[in-house]
Amino acid sequence: MAMSPYVAQLRAAMGSAVLLLPSATVLPIDALGRLLLVRHRGHSDGWGTVGGAVEIGESPRQAALRETHEEIGAVPRSLSLVDVLGGPDFEVVYPNGDRAAYVTSVFRADLGSQATVPDGEEIEEIEWLSREALTTASLNSLTRAVLMGVGLL
Repeated sequence: MAMSPYVAQLRAAMGSAVLLLPSATVLPIDALGRLLLVRHRGHSDGWGTVGGAVEIGESPRQAALRETHEEIGAVPRSLSLVDVLGGPDFEVVYPNGDRAAYVTSVFRADLGSQATVPDGEEIEEIEWLSREALTTASLNSLTRAVLMGVGLL
């Protein structure tokens, strides 16, 4: 989903002004210690994480479960809250000029042996990256901030 009806309503009233938005970030890590990252369709800024905005009436954990299922077709066997991050490194300006400042609940996810498939709409590619590969991978700024914040970079 590109923009929730709630955020669209805020944008109609606020224009491109910065919005403070709660979000959930999911870090699926497999038995080999590899992290699953995604490439968002229409973005050329590098690898990103699974996740997105917390919707009205939803907890961050529920958002993490929903986003994981929507984006990569998997349902985590377990989710563990790792950290809650925000601040200047979590502010973005989208290509259309909209600005957002995210406060994200970061969850480690165990997917077990489930197959993961990009949804083809929001996510066009997925990849399991070793911790060593993360140091040289092209990561978008939010992903880099999250991984640094939780000590994976």
